[in-house]
Amino acid sequence: MANGDYYNDLEIRDPAARERQQFAEFGEIFTAGRERASALAALLKDIDPRDVTNRDQLAGLPVTRKSELVDLQKSDLPFGGFTAVQPGDLARIFCSPGPIFDPEGKRADYWRVAQALFAADFRPGEVVHNCYAYHLTPAGSMMETGAHALGCAVVPGGVGNTELQVAAIQDIRPAGYAGTPSFLKIVLEKGKEMGADLSSLTKSLVGAEPLPPSLRKDIEAFGVRCRQIYASADLGNMAFESEALDGMIVAEGIIMEIVRPGTGDPVAEGEVGEIVVTALCPEYPLLRFGTGDMSATLTGPSPCGRTNMRIKGWMGRADQSTKVKGMFVRPGMIADIARRHPEILKARLEVDRDDVTDKMTLSCEVADGGEGLVPAITESLQAVTKMKGVVTLCEPGSLPNDGKVIDDVRKFDE
Repeated sequence: MANGDYYNDLEIRDPAARERQQFAEFGEIFTAGRERASALAALLKDIDPRDVTNRDQLAGLPVTRKSELVDLQKSDLPFGGFTAVQPGDLARIFCSPGPIFDPEGKRADYWRVAQALFAADFRPGEVVHNCYAYHLTPAGSMMETGAHALGCAVVPGGVGNTELQVAAIQDIRPAGYAGTPSFLKIVLEKGKEMGADLSSLTKSLVGAEPLPPSLRKDIEAFGVRCRQIYASADLGNMAFESEALDGMIVAEGIIMEIVRPGTGDPVAEGEVGEIVVTALCPEYPLLRFGTGDMSATLTGPSPCGRTNMRIKGWMGRADQSTKVKGMFVRPGMIADIARRHPEILKARLEVDRDDVTDKMTLSCEVADGGEGLVPAITESLQAVTKMKGVVTLCEPGSLPNDGKVIDDVRKFDE
């Protein structure tokens, strides 16, 4: 339950203590999960989870990417062998596009959303107007269960029906809104058009889509404070904004890593990569789950006093697979080439067109010039992709820090 300026003391604990406590939980949860979940038993076949006590050891375990989950679930319906409880022991079962089936356990605040609501200034005893979808997907339940854990009442607004939403807000007088930022702007503008009094709304927790500065500014011009949550149907709350508005704070209850796309290898602090999350969730203990989303870490704790890792927020998608001359080229292939040549510090493939012919250029950061490497890397490029390409060498730190491993710059509309 809420404690002063923070939802609970976990948010302000010493970072080293957090790591120790989380990896102790990891050992317990994944040892139990290995016994009950067939997919975890396969992933941890020769590994005792209790021996994994730090991030370096965690980085040696396999990554399961969201893009694989549809096929994994089809082979072992409904959850691909990743749940540690029987379907009938869950509170809800959702069906997200894909389809991907998402479980919700019976624990209070299963999705860990209450801490994000508290950081957005929601308080016990308030009313929350919840405009996330309730039908089949978990967003509506995710926000509602978090609000209940915080001690708030919820108006289950759902999506659409803008005029009815405006009327409900005017009459019920909720203190805050939860939903997408674009729909909040629509509701506020419709309220103004209708001459409705929506002044009770003073705060919002928004997500599920990008929040550009212009949209935040438009919302706050109506007197509604706007804060973001970064969540997914698989993992619930992963990160959220606080009053500091200085990046997003990683949620308690997960271990987040940023890895090079196509690999499980953590990147250096500040480098853009794919978000990989290990969920310390007894019912659905996802191990190194690759979200497909891109971000980068920020240095140091938040000015608000919360001590967990911070990220810049959502920075695009990591799945950069593309077709060249009718054949797929994937980020994992570029990682394979780099592994073959330890001199490569970082590699980036640019795909372009010469008139109507596709062409590939692999740029590699190498130390001390790396003379003599070009023929060998060129050979590896052809061996891995089954296509010829050009290799160029460049200085360390000269490639863009945008997380791209494959940059497709072809124009097909000219």
